[in-house]
This record gives sequence, C-alpha cells and structure tokens, in this order.
Amino acid sequence: MPKGLTFLPSLALAAVMALPVVAETKPDVDTVVARVNGDEITLGHVIATAAALPPQYQQLEDDVLYEFILEQLVQQQLLGQQQDGLSALNELALENETRSLRAVQTVNEVTEATVTDEAIQAAYDAQFADFEGEDEFNASHILVETEEEAKELKSQLDDGADFAELAKEKSTGPSGPNGGSLGWFGKGQMVPEFEQAVVALEKDNVSDPVQTQFGWHVVKLNDKRKSEAPELAVVREELAQTIRQDAIQARIDELTQQAQIERPALEGTGPEVIRQLDLIQE
Repeated sequence: MPKGLTFLPSLALAAVMALPVVAETKPDVDTVVARVNGDEITLGHVIATAAALPPQYQQLEDDVLYEFILEQLVQQQLLGQQQDGLSALNELALENETRSLRAVQTVNEVTEATVTDEAIQAAYDAQFADFEGEDEFNASHILVETEEEAKELKSQLDDGADFAELAKEKSTGPSGPNGGSLGWFGKGQMVPEFEQAVVALEKDNVSDPVQTQFGWHVVKLNDKRKSEAPELAVVREELAQTIRQDAIQARIDELTQQAQIERPALEGTGPEVIRQLDLIQE
C-alpha cells in the first residue's frame, strides 16, 4: 500500500473537526407542535393546558397526556375556525376569566412573599409557645341493658373481679371483645353523662353505674394525661392557610383604601336582573 494513503484518515478527521458545530435546538414555548389550516398551536399552549388539568389527568403517562391534549387542541381549533368571533356572552366570560387570572397572579405573588418557612414557624411559636394542654382520659367500660346488671357487675369488681374479663363476658358494647377499652379521648368526645363519670374518677377507680342513651355503664379510669402541642408538620398547612388568608385580606384592604370604587344603583330594577340572560345574548 502506498505510504501516502496512510495520511488520509488523519486528514479526514481533521476535516471533520474543522466543520462548524451545529447548535442543538431545544423546544421552547413558541415551538409549533401543530398547524390547523395555517393556525399554529404551540408547545406553550400544550403546557398551559396540562397545568390546568384536574389531578386525575395529571397522573397519565407523559406520552398519553401529550397526545390527548394535542388532539383536543386540534379539535378545538377546527371547531373554533367555524366562528368569526365570540358571542357577547363569551366576550364577557373572557373578560371575567382574564380578570380572575390576573387576580390569581396577584394572590400567588402575595402568597409567595408571605407564606415562608420563617412565617410558619413564627405562627406556630405564637400559637403553641404557652400551650398547657387539655385533659385526656384512657378509660374502659362495661355496657349492659339494666341498672340491676350494672350494680351486680360493680359488686363483682369491688370483690376483686378482673375488669377486662368481665367486659369480654358481659359487655354489649363494641369494645367488649377488647376488654372494654375505649383508648384515649378528650372532653366533648363522649356523651355528657359518661364524661362526667370519667372526670370524677381517680386513676384505676371504677364508677357506680352510669346511665346514658346507650344503656348502663360501669366505667374504669385507666389513666389520665395532658394533651401535647401538635408537631409543626401536623398543623403546617393549617398555619400556612391562615397566613395566606390574612395576607390576601390585608392586601385587599390596602388596595380598597387606595382605590376609587363606585357602585351606581340599578335604576328601574333590582337584583333579579342577574337572571335576565337575554340582555347579553345577541
């Protein structure tokens, strides 16, 4: 093989390296994804549609969702091209929608500025710094139909009978198979007569028969404690919502004070005019 040919691969490589690099183009909001009789549908239209879909649609696979949205937009474009413009009703609806979207943007700006981790922590500290807790009770009961049965159970318990075993054997309530245990509960969670009996008991004591709408109870107080302040994570969204609402209302109040707002009275009619759809129909 002639020696000169051995230089060809090197020359070829040098020639390739000398070629201008073609910039990789990435799609953006203006990238056209469909044309319908010349009218363009862009990637931005697809993304905006996807962002507004209900949660159940957001769970679709990306390729399925993309094709679904694009097909919908193409069909809408085809149908929309049959109209020269919007009806009076739809023009007004569009104005309302534009007003609403602008308001939402302002709300989002207010929210972003005020609902911060620091603000949420401060709200939590202010609400729960001096939290003293409320009484919580752990109790068990045996439920029977008559006072006589309840008195007999109380007598057996006073003589040393095991409360849980009696509950399993005698109680007609749903907690019977579990030894009558009701777990932990706070004030207001039980009917008044039952709650009063629990509150009056000392730990490990058993009440006299108590009548409620469900029948006759013999109640044992297993334990008592003070409730603890909830963890920040548990109340975080509730605190954020309060901060959000307060900030938005404050912004509305501020804008209202600065604005000139006029509300001319309706002449010759009353609020029932809102039902007169014919006023905005062409």
